[in-house]
Parts: sequence; structure tokens; C-alpha cells
Amino acid sequence: MPDNGNNPPLYSYNEDESGSWKCTINCSRIEAQAIADFDDIALFFDETPTIVARETVPDDHQSWVAEFYLNSEIKPEQVAVFLSNILPEADLGHDVNIIFVPHEDWVTLSQQGMEPLHIGRFYVHDSNCAPSQNPQIRNFEINASQAFGTGHHETTAGCLQQIDNLSINDASFSNIADIGTGTGLLAFAAQHLWPQAHILASDIDPIAIDMAARFAAANDIHIGEAAGQLSLCVASGTDHPQIMGRAPYDLLIANILAGPLVELAPAFANIAATNGSLILAGLLNNQSATVIAEYEKYGFQLVSQHANGDWPTLMFKRILQNGVRETYIHNGKTSQTDGDYGEW
Repeated sequence: MPDNGNNPPLYSYNEDESGSWKCTINCSRIEAQAIADFDDIALFFDETPTIVARETVPDDHQSWVAEFYLNSEIKPEQVAVFLSNILPEADLGHDVNIIFVPHEDWVTLSQQGMEPLHIGRFYVHDSNCAPSQNPQIRNFEINASQAFGTGHHETTAGCLQQIDNLSINDASFSNIADIGTGTGLLAFAAQHLWPQAHILASDIDPIAIDMAARFAAANDIHIGEAAGQLSLCVASGTDHPQIMGRAPYDLLIANILAGPLVELAPAFANIAATNGSLILAGLLNNQSATVIAEYEKYGFQLVSQHANGDWPTLMFKRILQNGVRETYIHNGKTSQTDGDYGEW
């Protein structure tokens, strides 16, 4: 992997600029997952990076990238040592690229130029695209931002479709929570379909909550505590007085990552209403069995599972166990550290 003199530069850097460092590793899905799931990555760098694993060609398990971002400079020799430890048999060669990203954030850059998205009764577009003129369609204007959830990733799209399906099947909800809301899009969709419901949206990332508030204003979603309004809070998992005080919820939505989803199973069981619905996404197909088993252990029954490429959306119902509703000891938090805001 080190430059042998015949290769293009691995990175470029202007010392007068402020920004962060990005390393992109082109690899297979298995390799990308191994990189994203590696717990001790901070041993090889000066800090714990933010890591994203994603596919670059739909349904092609060989066309994935692992990307990670640090505030400090990423050195090629650091990446070489890291990869030799985690992927000792891989020969990635020039499939590694390190660049310096000036002040503009990587989430915004990755979302720019996306085409409008039409799912069910929802049309998601940015300010550069015209909204749908169909009176049966609810338009949402979501610009590229520092928060996830424009609807273009398979997990957000899967949740949107599942929310729409619930309404088509005449489901009715009065108390809804979207945990890990990102841009707020899923909470906005729920508010449109059940306009008299109390709706709460939370995220571990304060920037995401700030962006959700801005997008709510842009889409005529009113912030507040009353029915028909959207309440926002910054929280790790369910660890917030506002989340606990509003429980139980007859609809819970969580589009985050498989690890936090597994950790939050008992916490979600505690705040889900009996017979309440739970939508989970953010996991890969090969992680679904683990997530399903964990939720079944805590009083949830799998109702449906729909895959969008490699990304399933799971629907559960909170049930009684032997005629009894169990309550579980859990602090409601995930093990994510400050600054680790990985989500889809």
C-alpha cells in the first residue's frame, strides 16, 4: 500500500485550511463490516474515528467502501498497520485513499446532488428540485445537512415504506417516538399520517436535533408538547426524562445501528405499550437474526421483515409473556461514546 513512486498521491493537504481527514477503503462487504465493527481502532490512530460502511453498487457484495474520519491527520503508514492487523490476508493496494476535507462536513457532501425520492405518499426533495404537484402526496424538503436521514439510504427508505404501509392498513397511533431521528424525516412522516398524535423525536447527536428543528420549520411541522406537534430532545437511547415521561408508546421507530439496537431491546420493551408496534432499521441482513432473537427475548414478536438490498426493516409487536408484561432493569443508554454518532 505505501507509495512506491508510481502511484498517485494518497492524500493532499493545505496547512492553511481547517477541516478533517477522510480515509476511504474500497473493499468487500465482509471487509467493510470487519473494519466498522473493530472495537480497538483508536489504538492505531490518534483518536477514535467516525466510521461508515456502505455499498457503492447495489446488491454487489464486492463493491463496498469503509470510510473513516478524524480531526487529526491520517498517515498512510497508520492505515497500513491497521489493515495488516484487521485484514491480514487482504491485498487492498491502491484501494486506499486519504484526503483532507476542508471545513465542509462529509455528510453534507455525500448527500448533495441526490434525486428526489418518491415512497408511498411521500416525496422527499431538496430546495433545488420542485415538489410534487400531486395533491395526494406529502412533500418534504430535506436539504443535504450534517444529519442522516434524507430518505435515500435503504434503511430510511424502508422505514418510510413501513410507516406508509401501517397507515394503508388502517393502523392508528396516539403516542409515537422516533429514537435516532437524524433529520427528523420519519417523525415528520408519522405526523402527517397521524396528525393528532403526540410525537417525540430524539437523537444522541445535538447537531441532528438542531437540523431536525430547522427541517421541521421548513416543512410546516410545529414544535411543541401538544397533540399534533413534534417534541425534540437530545438523548442516548431512551435516557431522557421527556422520553420516559411520555411512555408508553404505541409506535416506536429506531433507525440506528445493529449494536445500539441490541443494547436497547430491554429499554424499548419498557417504554413500548402492550400491543404497540416497533419499527427497527439500520442493520444488515446478516445481523437480523441476532437483533430478532434479542427482541423476542424481551417480549417482542416479529410481525414482518422486508429487505431493501442488504438492509432489512423489521416490524415487531410488544406482547405479554405468559399473560404477564415484564419490566426490565436497564438505564436506557447505549455504549456509544461522545462524538460517536454513527447511524444511517
